[in-house]
Amino acid sequence: MKTFYLETFGCQMNVHDSEKVAGVLAARGYTQVDCPEQADLILYNTCSIREKAEQKVYSRLQQFRRHSDGKLVAVLGCVAQQEGERIFERAPQVALVCGSACYWRLPELLERLEGGERRLAALEQNTDETFEPRLARRQSPYRAYLTIIEGCDKQCTFCVVPFTRGRERSRSSQNILREARALVAAGYTEIQLLGQNVSSYRDPSPAGWDFPTLLAEVAAIPGLKRLRFTTSHPKDFDRRIVTCIEENPVLANHVHLPVQSGSDRVLQRMRRQYTREQYLEKVAWIKGARRAIAISTDIIVGFPGETEEDFQQTLSLLDEVGYDAVFSFKYSARPHTAALKLDGHLPEQEKGRRLAILQERQRAIQLRRNGEWIGRTVEVLVESFNSATGQWVGRTSENRVVNFHAPGEQSSSLAGRYVQVHISRAGPNSLAGELAGL
Repeated sequence: MKTFYLETFGCQMNVHDSEKVAGVLAARGYTQVDCPEQADLILYNTCSIREKAEQKVYSRLQQFRRHSDGKLVAVLGCVAQQEGERIFERAPQVALVCGSACYWRLPELLERLEGGERRLAALEQNTDETFEPRLARRQSPYRAYLTIIEGCDKQCTFCVVPFTRGRERSRSSQNILREARALVAAGYTEIQLLGQNVSSYRDPSPAGWDFPTLLAEVAAIPGLKRLRFTTSHPKDFDRRIVTCIEENPVLANHVHLPVQSGSDRVLQRMRRQYTREQYLEKVAWIKGARRAIAISTDIIVGFPGETEEDFQQTLSLLDEVGYDAVFSFKYSARPHTAALKLDGHLPEQEKGRRLAILQERQRAIQLRRNGEWIGRTVEVLVESFNSATGQWVGRTSENRVVNFHAPGEQSSSLAGRYVQVHISRAGPNSLAGELAGL
């Protein structure tokens, strides 16, 4: 029996890519194990959005180097695409480097390595096989990821995605609907549509659907309980997306709309293609919807040339929007990006100072926003049971984490179910309460 160990770094798209890899390997007769020491094949599915994630991969490769004798070691994903065959020089134990568009080739590549070839690299990007689910071995039995578009054409000066994932390639609407219907038929009640920029989706088939049309069609599938999507670029965020959410109860009450900075000057240097005013107009569409929609965002602090005044404008944006969640990061110089050539790179200490201030400001906002939920009864999709706290864990339609007690319920009885929870407590990152009814 052949075994494999697969570790994933990065976003939901990387997680879903790993589900595809696990499915491909399982179909080839491999069994997944929980630690690299037990594996014949060790795979690291990587992220290169930030330097920290990239360095973590190399650290892991070094950490387990002593366990790699007699094993095949592979680096997959964005770092593989970014570094290519240079990985072989930095980590000699690696035998395979494979980009995200080539996972379908893994059986052939592994067969060649097992046949005696020492090192292989598969880095093609423009392939129709990119979107095929390929017997994806999904981590959840009730929530499924579904990729609708790969790559990005925006060329933001800080972002390595156009290099690691390639140009935008949309999947045909019929292919998407076929997989979505199959997922619902298999018992999945929540689907999350994925892409580096889902709002720029353009159906390559004769149907010619845009993203709002696709949303409405997927939401209409009988049996689907919740439909999410991420990530949207503000430049392409259409008002009809908000209308679609209003008209389709299946669509979750949540929009992730990355702003990156609250300063027009920094947005221009980032090449984001919108102004603060234009971004706030789209936020106003969301806030003006007939039902409340939670808003989350991404923010980069310490971008090259960001002044204290620019930073204060970002802080003021937090106050003006009142985000339900913010994913915030220090600017990280990435290879192949235009920002490398910009002047005004800030010291790490200053970037760290600004990040700490921003996160503390947002923490207070989230504590206030979450406090508004105390006393409400909300629908929660139950994800797991935390035996350490004796609480169930789930998420609301707004993507808020809820920890709750359910006296008398067995530790396997609620997972995957939608239940009503009465909220009695709130922290900056989650809500807490008690089961109100089944």
